Amino acid sequence: MAVLNKIRQRSLFLIIVIALALFSFVLADLFTKGNAFSQQSQNIVGTINGKDINREEFLQKVEEAQRNAGASATNTQIINRVWEQEVRQAVLESQFEKLGITIEKDQMRDLLKTALASSPEFLNEAGLFDEAKLNEYIANLKETSPIGFQSWVNYEKSLATNGLQQNYYNMVKAGLTGTLAEGKVEYNLEGDKVDLKYVQVAYSSIADSLVEVSKSDISSYISNNKKQYEVEASRDIRYVKFNEVASVEDEDAIKEELVGLLNDREEYNNLTKESETVKGFLSTTEDAEFVNSHSDIKFDERFVFKSSLSSTFADSIFKLNKGETYGPYKDNGYYKISKVVAVKQIPDSAKVRHILIPFLGSRSAAQDVTQTEDEAKATADSLLAVIKNDRSKFPELVKEFSSDQGSVEKEGRYDWHPYNTMVPEFNDFEFEGNVGDLGVVKTVFGFHIIEIEGQKEKSKAIQVATLARKIEPSEATIDKVFRDASSFEIAVADGDFEEVAKESSLTVRPVNGVKVLDENIPGVGNQRNIVRWAFNEETKVGAVKRFNVSNGYVVAQLVEKHKEGLMSVEDASASVLPIIRKEKKAEMIKDRISVSTLEDLAAAENTSVRTAAAVNMKNPTLSGAGREPIVVGAAFGLNEGETSDLIVGEKGIYMIQVTKITPAVELDNYQAAANRVEQQKMSVVTSKLYNALKEAAEIEDNRVETQIQ
Repeated sequence: MAVLNKIRQRSLFLIIVIALALFSFVLADLFTKGNAFSQQSQNIVGTINGKDINREEFLQKVEEAQRNAGASATNTQIINRVWEQEVRQAVLESQFEKLGITIEKDQMRDLLKTALASSPEFLNEAGLFDEAKLNEYIANLKETSPIGFQSWVNYEKSLATNGLQQNYYNMVKAGLTGTLAEGKVEYNLEGDKVDLKYVQVAYSSIADSLVEVSKSDISSYISNNKKQYEVEASRDIRYVKFNEVASVEDEDAIKEELVGLLNDREEYNNLTKESETVKGFLSTTEDAEFVNSHSDIKFDERFVFKSSLSSTFADSIFKLNKGETYGPYKDNGYYKISKVVAVKQIPDSAKVRHILIPFLGSRSAAQDVTQTEDEAKATADSLLAVIKNDRSKFPELVKEFSSDQGSVEKEGRYDWHPYNTMVPEFNDFEFEGNVGDLGVVKTVFGFHIIEIEGQKEKSKAIQVATLARKIEPSEATIDKVFRDASSFEIAVADGDFEEVAKESSLTVRPVNGVKVLDENIPGVGNQRNIVRWAFNEETKVGAVKRFNVSNGYVVAQLVEKHKEGLMSVEDASASVLPIIRKEKKAEMIKDRISVSTLEDLAAAENTSVRTAAAVNMKNPTLSGAGREPIVVGAAFGLNEGETSDLIVGEKGIYMIQVTKITPAVELDNYQAAANRVEQQKMSVVTSKLYNALKEAAEIEDNRVETQIQ
């Protein structure tokens, strides 16, 4: 009972404890949900006009684009390319949806027919597009290759998007017209002309040093022209690069090692327990094996003409006799010694025709190729037998059997082409055989039935064996570069970056205005890791870090962080200063002028009265002064003989007097000019419409937050 009484006495306390427990439970749940929301936001790469771009789908497209691009583009370039495609699609789709335009089945079929009209696998015997073949191809792709089928689906989507875009652009163009009134204005802009006299008081007549422009002037100008000076967040960095390059000692050692391979040498054989003579490059007859064993560049068995050799050394190498050597010489990052191992007379060009029979696994074999290598060889041999009996059947057999679509329309023919144009086996047959020879040759593409139709101008060609050693830094040099970079990194952590670099005779390279999605650092190339470091919140201004880069190291320092918003006075001053200075000069010139005639103004300013004839609004240029649209516009507002007030122009202050007005000849009809206006309007649709829609769109880019970049 005593316990119960105590509980009753402390009931308020218990209620508070229970309430706090419940409240903490609710808070925990909210935090959990908050994490869920955060996780969800991590799955959204961006939002365009309310449409989310899913991370997983985006990365799939990036992966496919990377496969298609191969090594020709970096990962960041691919990501940016896919992002722009997604933005474009989303921006335009929002317009398609508003207008209710879609690609229906019939139009999709027409788009495919147009796109694939020249693809041989979808043509019938008459050379016309066959929809049944297309359907069969798609069905087969769906069954045999999920990745290939998905690529096809994406291809269809791309065609549909392009079709919708074309429809949309055509609709916009259809709404554009040039009225007769607009045509008349266009005609008069060029046809109406005035002759005038003018005096120019150039801004350059006042020295820049006499015009004071304050920071507040620049700041006010930026505030009044905000749109022109809006900037993304950016970083300024500077860096010193430490290059891993071969020293003079390294090059001498490489050259010495190469020269050591020329002569025979004695080596102890651990198996026979005797010394043996190992042949050097000069005496060996196994040149290919020797080069492949000792050179950084493998032996090339092809014969070459003089024109194929490096121009710097062609004369020296081409005049060698068989067995003679030239070198060592430095060429394209290598030390080399070249030896002529064979000389022969070879045609410099040939003409052939062929039939290509591919097999499973051969390069560029189409999806419908089912023959094994043995079966393809048998087919080629049987075709060769037919052609040997009747060469007139060659063109007919090309159309029926050859998979080389580049030559089918030419009866399998490759017209005159130089030596070493084709793959090695094909090249050897056509240039080492004789005109009229027929044979079957296997290459990476399959089996070729080849007939040599012609050869031209046999001339000297040589087979060259070249020992090559890449000129690269030794381990000692690499270690020294690492030590130098590390020492510099430590020194600048507590010292002045510029001063420490100067003391070590190192070049400091500044890089300003680095954006969050940039990847290229001038002088270093693709360095996303440096950009990420510069934008990391934990990286403070003045921070220094060493980075591994291609062939060396970079020690970088973060110099400045620029927030998103308006450009700073310092950054804008280079572009704003001349504008404000010109405005102030204009006021200074106007303040000192009190005359009202051209002659008095010319006398007061120690200049002359100049003339300009046949001036028009279409091309508002004054002879002797250049393009001055405001001045020319003012001239067309004056009557003949009338003198203007002072006019602020591009290059100075002007006073003008119109001496003659010549109106354009009146036309009975301005339709031709109206048509030109319409064409001008339509010509800018393709280039400007999307950019205008993009500028008006609501785009949220989360690539950095979602760690896509």
